[in-house]
Amino acid sequence: MDDTPSGRESGRKAGASRREAVERAEAYLRAHIHTRVPLARVCRLVGLSERGLRNAFYDVRGMSPQRWMRVERLRDAQRALSQTVGRPTTVTGVATRYGFYELGRFAATYRNTFGEAPSETLRGANRKSA
Repeated sequence: MDDTPSGRESGRKAGASRREAVERAEAYLRAHIHTRVPLARVCRLVGLSERGLRNAFYDVRGMSPQRWMRVERLRDAQRALSQTVGRPTTVTGVATRYGFYELGRFAATYRNTFGEAPSETLRGANRKSA
């Protein structure tokens, strides 16, 4: 690592540009949360190669872009399950709306992430609204 003042400055600039690329990618992915977005499209949008985008995500978020998107969709699914006031909602409907088509895997990942089954979140929301 270059420890000269100019080396430190270029390292900060590189970190800032990686962060900016990740933030642009995240904004695009959030805007398209319900659709499957090819990584190549995101790379073109932010001007990085796939490896460059993956490395930037790992540097900034500690995970790959695909994992980041899955976590975001899980959070959105949790919000949808917990805020069902007055609307008929099913776990299957919410899971598929957010791109989770393997329902067993969705339930297991949801439980590992939030500490309860998606059906428990939904039941809790229904009890609050009753």
